[in-house]
Amino acid sequence: MARDWLAGCDVTYVTVSVADMAEVKVFPLCCVVQNYAWGKVGLDSEVARLVLGGDPQALIEEARPYAELWMGAHPKGDALIKDNRISQRTLGQWIADFPGCLGSKVKDTFHGQLPFLFKVLSVKTALSIQAHPNRELAARLHAQFPEHYPDNNHKPEMAIALTQFEGLCGFRPMDEILGFLKNVPEFRALVGNEAAEELQSADGDPGRTSLALKKCFTRMMNCEKKLFVDQLNMLVKRISEEEAAGKDTSGSNGELLLRLHSQYPGDIGCFSIYFLNRMVLQPGEAMFLGANEPHAYLSGDCVECMACSDNTVRAGLTPKYIDVDTLCEMLNYSPAPVSAKLFPCVRDNADPCVYLYDPPVPDFTVMRVQIPASAQQYTVSALDSAGILLVIDGEAVATSAAALSDITLTPGSVLFISANESVSLQWPLQIRTCKTRRLTSNVLISGILSILSELCYPKCSGIKACDGRMNGAF
Repeated sequence: MARDWLAGCDVTYVTVSVADMAEVKVFPLCCVVQNYAWGKVGLDSEVARLVLGGDPQALIEEARPYAELWMGAHPKGDALIKDNRISQRTLGQWIADFPGCLGSKVKDTFHGQLPFLFKVLSVKTALSIQAHPNRELAARLHAQFPEHYPDNNHKPEMAIALTQFEGLCGFRPMDEILGFLKNVPEFRALVGNEAAEELQSADGDPGRTSLALKKCFTRMMNCEKKLFVDQLNMLVKRISEEEAAGKDTSGSNGELLLRLHSQYPGDIGCFSIYFLNRMVLQPGEAMFLGANEPHAYLSGDCVECMACSDNTVRAGLTPKYIDVDTLCEMLNYSPAPVSAKLFPCVRDNADPCVYLYDPPVPDFTVMRVQIPASAQQYTVSALDSAGILLVIDGEAVATSAAALSDITLTPGSVLFISANESVSLQWPLQIRTCKTRRLTSNVLISGILSILSELCYPKCSGIKACDGRMNGAF
């Protein structure tokens, strides 16, 4: 018998026959926490709060960052199976032994691998200016620089806000970039007058605009260090003096510039705010980050689902490996407003509790489930692909013919649900009468499946959007 700790979970193991295990297809997970320096600390972090909600005995250190909660079978964060009657210790081992749990289409399409990684992020300081390659570029980068690009897969991502969530995403509309080039002389000094004038003359011609924008961004990212450090110091000094005098610095994006400079002093990435859209998502709003889309997360808490890959091309606001040439060459230089970068969710006409986030990739779809307090029970219907269920808010008891026993769900609970298995959520009398909101908020279902609640599952499962895959009795 052994004991492991993962995200505060105490897991013991006993042996059960393989034949019996093949019948167990729904079980709780104990998931990996990543303590990256940019994460929120202690119980300010939604990650830490979910860990503690899932296991009240978990030790949360007040001064330690809790940046990410990983839910999946990624080799760097393979979730433990939180059931002392299952012999496999991790989700990855389980899937390797019973690949049929993925569903036949997912198993064949993704070669017996779980194709997504589901996360919660709690961001205190900005993450890097970055983009992710498409499959073709990923394969080439992996072949040439495997130490920096460890696999040959693409890495589309979707971020869904849990709290107000701030990030950068995609190139701003032309009028905004040209406005900054006019009003922020330090920015224009890095781009250069020639490139700035070329961008202005290209306005209205999409093809020329894209080429001119690429030239401007590349010029800035490749300028000499002394030049950009001097200009950045001048800009910080000017904005600081204007703020002290009570002047409006919004024309220079002053508040964000000073914040990023305080986090990454002397970093060229501070100037990226004049090229990229500043997104402020409210809870439930989302942005999808496809291949070659420049972005950075700045602050807040979100659920994130992505293809299972580690390929990230970075160029600023990071101490990690920077690949400026690759980033500048690969980016999508198509200006667009903030409104175009918001990814819409669609409410299921057959089930008003379900909101679907359905990106244009086969690796995952996310479903948000909001169950009202008036519900007496709710059924997560069977899908022909597996999924991961995360409880964000509320309490319930989950039952399934494919589980070894009933499973109590609280905020932070995570379930793996195999393909073709349903789960019933119920509220026993002691839960119904206590002062909780139950599952009135979110169940997040991810990757192949995730549960307020969020549900994520692969597109190749063949399930059409908004088909009433969840049914509740109200």
